Amino acid sequence: MLKTRLLGMFAAAGFVAAIPAYAHHSFAAEFDGSRSVRLTGTITRIEWSNPHSYFFIDVRDDKGAVVNWGCEGAGPGALTRRGWKKGDVKLGDTLIVDGYPAKDGSHLIDARRVTLPDGRSVSGGSAGDGGPGDSDSLTAVDPAKAKK
Repeated sequence: MLKTRLLGMFAAAGFVAAIPAYAHHSFAAEFDGSRSVRLTGTITRIEWSNPHSYFFIDVRDDKGAVVNWGCEGAGPGALTRRGWKKGDVKLGDTLIVDGYPAKDGSHLIDARRVTLPDGRSVSGGSAGDGGPGDSDSLTAVDPAKAKK
């Protein structure tokens, strides 16, 4: 009886521990690294969460219709270390987002590089996820010092 109960507790603990691992994914599992996209839009929602932060922007398409895009970035701690703090953006601000679209065609992009309203360009990607530019995704770039 004790063995069965102990085995059940270990199984439950293993299941619970696996939930965060399931939520975190590699770049290649969800995004198309062969197609880069640049979006310019107005922030409509911000979610500072782990393991990924999300912000949503309204973007005008080629026909003039407004499309809401979800932009996936690194977790809040990683973004803060790169120079992007919670108070740097607010609803209604305009961002420029360079990244890679979701493979499934949804309006979701892996936000590799984000130009903030003050002109700073910050790496938004999750370091170590294997996506394009992963090796340089740990540092913020000052546009005044960027290579032309």
